[in-house]
Amino acid sequence: MQRFQAFRFELKPNGDQARNLRRFAGACRFVYNRALALQKARYEQGESRLGYAGLCKLLTEWRNSTETVWLSDAPVHPLQQALKDLERAYANFFAKRAGFPRFKKKGRSDSFRYPDPKQIKLDQANSRLFLPKLGRLRYRNSREVLGTVKNVTVSQSGGKWFVSIQTEREAEIPVHQGTAVGIDLGIVRFATLSDGTVYAPLNSFKRHETRLRRAQQAMSRKVKFSRNWEKAKARVRKIHSRIGNARRDFLHKTSTAISQNHAMVCIEDLQVRNMSKSAAGTAEAPGRNVRAKSGLNKSILDQGWFEFRRQLDYKLAWSGGHLIAVPPQNTSRTCPCCGYMSAENRRTQARFECVECGFEENADVVGAINVLRAGHARLACEASGAVRPPAAGTHRSDSGAAARCRA
Repeated sequence: MQRFQAFRFELKPNGDQARNLRRFAGACRFVYNRALALQKARYEQGESRLGYAGLCKLLTEWRNSTETVWLSDAPVHPLQQALKDLERAYANFFAKRAGFPRFKKKGRSDSFRYPDPKQIKLDQANSRLFLPKLGRLRYRNSREVLGTVKNVTVSQSGGKWFVSIQTEREAEIPVHQGTAVGIDLGIVRFATLSDGTVYAPLNSFKRHETRLRRAQQAMSRKVKFSRNWEKAKARVRKIHSRIGNARRDFLHKTSTAISQNHAMVCIEDLQVRNMSKSAAGTAEAPGRNVRAKSGLNKSILDQGWFEFRRQLDYKLAWSGGHLIAVPPQNTSRTCPCCGYMSAENRRTQARFECVECGFEENADVVGAINVLRAGHARLACEASGAVRPPAAGTHRSDSGAAARCRA
């Protein structure tokens, strides 16, 4: 099978290269914003939206214009990729996968992409990477790059420049020998597996929240755009970078351990965006328990559930496993012993006690067991051609679920 994989390294540019990196990122941002402003102006005038080919013709005019002649100093392919990103943003908006495209801001997600592998030369032996109009860049060679280079993305994060090298290679289809497991995600326990394994949460943001608040308060007392303000902003940026790096490291280690030991992983299909919505309400209809809900939202977003699921998905695919998402309704209210479902089964947040048969267990473990059973039911329904398998908690036993699937 064809495996696409990205390898990310920190760049170590010299002074001239660092200036060019900032210039090229600014040129791509300018092209994106100018094209977006043009599209909005055409819409207000009742004209049709320009496609990628039409925007590329305008890009040629901008590069040859005396007003924006500095665009010709930047490589043309990254500028064209900025237009392609705008075209993709519009496509996502019309498909209702994202909001309307917004203008890019300096210093926020600065990046540009080289799509032509013929212009990229990777020298792993000497830890060098050649990019057009940048020359030979040094990078921290922490691991071997496997496969054929397809494209390169240069980005800035936390005041440092990074390169992401996407490769393609032929890999054998693996056969996973692990077992099946269900996962219940939470806040007190980050992940509870159906076999009883528990992964404690990292709470990366919570650990650095006090330091971040003090750094932001110190930054707010500085004169904006002054030297001291820039230094305070760098401190805030460094804390944000540390929070994100710690969270990604934790998620990668946890997802790798689970994907290597289990062939089938069943997980709840959590709608994190809906779960973390603000409860403030409006002036006419103010919300209730706004402070408590705000703290809950902060804890939910601190876990990184969506990123954890994304990592599990591709890591299981690489190792020959499967990820199955099931509806989360009633997974922690259904007794795994007798199948009785009731809100009274969960008297407390942590303890489960079935009012029908008296079965007692930790509520997260019960949820993970029910998630695993729902995953088996979904897999059986998909194998038999059923469109909508039953959700966890809608049946009293696995045999009943299988009977409905056959029906």
